Amino acid sequence: MPEGLLTKTQLGERGLKPASEPVAQVLYHGNSYAPLYAVDDAVPKRSCSPAKRAVLDRARALQHVCRRCGHRDDEPLGRGRWCSPCSYAAALFVEHDQAQRDARQLVANESALLLVVDIDPEALPDTQAVAVVRIHDHHVLYASPAGEYGTTERAAVLHRLDNLTAGQPLVREPDHMGPTHRYPSRLLCPPGERLVRTADEPQWARRNESVAAIWARWFGWTDHPSSTIPGVPRDGTTVPWSRSLDVASDGQSMTALLHRIAAGTEPVWDRALWTIDGHGAPDLSWDRTRRSKAVSA
Repeated sequence: MPEGLLTKTQLGERGLKPASEPVAQVLYHGNSYAPLYAVDDAVPKRSCSPAKRAVLDRARALQHVCRRCGHRDDEPLGRGRWCSPCSYAAALFVEHDQAQRDARQLVANESALLLVVDIDPEALPDTQAVAVVRIHDHHVLYASPAGEYGTTERAAVLHRLDNLTAGQPLVREPDHMGPTHRYPSRLLCPPGERLVRTADEPQWARRNESVAAIWARWFGWTDHPSSTIPGVPRDGTTVPWSRSLDVASDGQSMTALLHRIAAGTEPVWDRALWTIDGHGAPDLSWDRTRRSKAVSA
């Protein structure tokens, strides 16, 4: 080590700290560098009072204690300060909380729309239909038979959807509504053929968020206690929607579901992690602050 130069750690061992920028650096372990500071430029480290030392010791001790359930862990718990079970519950509650925020934005936005499309390759043409419902007030803006692929009736439906949904926030119905998948892009696909995604798809045919995705995050069902990915229960018995030939009515029931999520009156899974462990809803104030700082940055 050059005479008169020390690393920050070495200065600390002498009760000193750097008072200026490093003047050199030393190579160690072949590919790592440590800055060196002039001893003559260093200043004494401020001593820590007993009261401040007690505060720091308590803060270090709390790093091992779950902020939610009080469990003491051998290792520091990190920024969230949750033990493993509580971290799973907290992660799911973040999804649950965000689902309500998303639903509230949709309900408050007078331009947000819900698109319902019933296109089944095996169904009769007169049973296939399309509806557009305004989420804010459940008003049906458009309801029409879908028409057969390649006909002027289908072309008129596509044109109407282009005009109604252009530039508007759009949500689609649940993906799976029984024996078939009700994807809006089916309107562009010949019966029985595989869906092919293209860059010039209209807005309403893209992968817009679905009512099912919002509800699943609100409901909090998972297939494993340590999973943090909410989903729609596989048995389908608990989903709050149904399929009928009246797509406009289906759409209104789904907008009503979004309103219940926004109001907080829609039930959650009776085994949702944050409800069954006895410790209540996690405090997300630190997470919201972190996310807001990330957005502003």
